Amino acid sequence: MLKIRNVKMEDLPELVVIENSCFTIEEAATIEGFEKRIHLIPDSFFVAEEDGVIIGLVNGPVIETAYITDDLFNYIKANPASGGHQSILGLAVAPQYQKQGVASALLEHLEIEANTNKRESITLTCKENLISFYENHGYINCGVSNSKHGGVVWFNMSKKLK
Repeated sequence: MLKIRNVKMEDLPELVVIENSCFTIEEAATIEGFEKRIHLIPDSFFVAEEDGVIIGLVNGPVIETAYITDDLFNYIKANPASGGHQSILGLAVAPQYQKQGVASALLEHLEIEANTNKRESITLTCKENLISFYENHGYINCGVSNSKHGGVVWFNMSKKLK
């Protein structure tokens, strides 16, 4: 059975393996990046577990702007208690668990938390091949992002919250 919970520092080794199996070295969060996120934003960093094994993750800080900026990959701060825009810097599922609803469950969990904390929207960037996945979850494609992260073309995706 799938269980989604807040991240803990001892999850770090498993998170790094999943991240590196889903993203190129240029795109993947670094160990230091994950350590900062676990320390500063555990309230918006969730892991999916099956039988005690971490199989997926979603994370990102709450930001003041409607779209992600590249500086967030290096500099983040603790989340405000309410308001702002929930960003997603990373959504990753171990390859052998993909296409089984894990990413959708993680997105849904993050959205519930974001609504509870009165966030204005959820914002993320994705590659072109994932636009339809996010559109199926209610996100709007807001066009090509200014992001140069990992040297690829990213699209801004946004979902207004209630």
